[in-house]
Amino acid sequence: MATNYFEVSRKHTYSLLFALPLLVLYEVGAVMIRGEQQGIRNGADVMLRTLLAAGGLHGTVALTAVLALVSAVLIVRERRRERIPLQGGVFAGMMMESVAYALLFGFVVGGVTNWLLNALLAIQGGAMERLPLLDSLVLSLGAGIYEELVFRVLLVGALLWTFRHAGVSRRASAVWSALIAAFLFSAFHYVGPYAYPLELGSFTFRFLSGLAFSALFIVRGFGIAAWTHALYDVFLVVARGGLS
Repeated sequence: MATNYFEVSRKHTYSLLFALPLLVLYEVGAVMIRGEQQGIRNGADVMLRTLLAAGGLHGTVALTAVLALVSAVLIVRERRRERIPLQGGVFAGMMMESVAYALLFGFVVGGVTNWLLNALLAIQGGAMERLPLLDSLVLSLGAGIYEELVFRVLLVGALLWTFRHAGVSRRASAVWSALIAAFLFSAFHYVGPYAYPLELGSFTFRFLSGLAFSALFIVRGFGIAAWTHALYDVFLVVARGGLS
C-alpha cells in the first residue's frame, strides 16, 4: 500500500489537483491585498504573465485559463492511459508529507546555512519584512505555486530532458539539474523592485532551499513540492515574528 501511495501521488492527476487549491488561495489573496501597490504579486507569477503578454494574452484570467487547459490535457491523457481512482486519503497523505517536509527543510536548510556561514540572520534583511503580514503570507502561497512551476517544472524539467538527451546518466542529470536550478532560483530573489539585498548568507540559504525543493520535485512531483514550498515560506514568515 505504501508503494502504491508513493506511485499514485506522483501522477499528474493527483499532483495537479492537489496544487489547485494553492493557486486559488493565492489568487484570492492577491485580490485582497490589492491597494496602493496596485496588487503585489510573486515575481515568478509576473514573469509568466510577461511571457504570455508578449504572445497577446493578458491578465489573471488568461494565465489561469492557460494553466487550467494544460493541466486538464495532462490529466485527461493520463487517465486515458491508466485507471487512477481519486481517493481522499491520498490527498490527506500528500498534505501531511508537505507539512513534514516544510518543517524538516526549515530546520535542515537553516542549520546547514548557519553551520557553513554562521549567517542565518542575514535572511531577515529581505523585502518580505517590509510588507504587511497578509501580503507576506499571500506572496508565500504564490512562491509555492509559481516558483515551483517556473524553477522546478519548467527549468528542472528542461534541464533533465537536455542532459538525458545529451547522453548524461539519469543520476548525474538529476544532480546537475538540481544544482543549476537552485543557483538560478536563489539569484532570482535579488531581481526586481522587491528584491532582497544581495548577501552571501541569504544567497546560500536560498540556494540550499532551491536544492531541497528541486530534489523533492524530482522524487515526489510538483504538487507536494508546491505545497511544501508554500508552507515553508509561511513558517518562515511566522518565525520572523509576523504575527506579533
